[in-house]
Amino acid sequence: MTSNDNRPSTTAHLVRNEYSERRLVSMNGYAMVAIAVVLAVVALTRFVSIQDGMDVPTLMLEHVLAGVLFVLATVAIVAGLYTLQPNEAAIVTLFGQYRGTDRAEGLRWASPFFIKRRISLRARNLNSPALKVNDKRGNPVEIGAVIIWRVEDTAKARFEVDDVDLYVKLQSEAALRHVASLYAYDEADSDDAGEITLRGGLDDVALALKTELAARFASAGVVVSDARLTHLAYAPEIAQVMLRRQQAEAVISARHKIVQGAVAMVEAALTALSERNVVVLDDERKAAMVSNLLVVLCGDKDTQPIINAGTLYN
Repeated sequence: MTSNDNRPSTTAHLVRNEYSERRLVSMNGYAMVAIAVVLAVVALTRFVSIQDGMDVPTLMLEHVLAGVLFVLATVAIVAGLYTLQPNEAAIVTLFGQYRGTDRAEGLRWASPFFIKRRISLRARNLNSPALKVNDKRGNPVEIGAVIIWRVEDTAKARFEVDDVDLYVKLQSEAALRHVASLYAYDEADSDDAGEITLRGGLDDVALALKTELAARFASAGVVVSDARLTHLAYAPEIAQVMLRRQQAEAVISARHKIVQGAVAMVEAALTALSERNVVVLDDERKAAMVSNLLVVLCGDKDTQPIINAGTLYN
């Protein structure tokens, strides 16, 4: 039998490096251009002076070597030049190791062995398409948002995620779905009259969305400047039903106000007739008068008046 006692009893765990931005100090590119011009002129002078010393091999070799060295130095300086626009940074690596981030704009110079990758620091807009999600009550709704974001930590944006633009897009959709599921669409879908809803609490929902996005973007070195809902509606399959419900609620609210106003008008009319002794009505006639006035004031259609040519009781 073969013994397995020699196998390691523990498994080595790989330590994952978490990158964060550190500043790289580069040199002024214009000064390095001036040095490169001087070196080029010196190299040219060395090569031209070789003709005067052709008979002395040692002197000629010295001139050639000096000229080659000056040319190589000039090439090295030119190879290390790069430019940065405003709100743009350069992520610098050396043989696969992160060396720092240069945020100085203009013509700059760093070692020609450094690899410089530019990354934009400008604010960017993400207009999320309308997503079909379920609100807190399970009603299907369509919701969309516009998100303004920018890169804050260049090292995280470059090394912690594979594609920062795709990461922001996918995480924005996930955050929007999660926030939409925390609120009801409107007050009619809510059990609590004071509850925050998607339609009635746009500012509170936008703040919750911004907080959710900030937590999701932190690992990628991205900050959220603003987040606002741009589209909010019921899904097409229930839109007609919800529209009829909203219309019914509007009709009920209008009827309620009409009845309140009619009752106040009838009460004022009876009080005025009684105080001025215009006519004395018993309870039965008062009830008939109230009924007629309410029909006139609360009816959907215009009523046709009928003139009583007889007495009050006939």
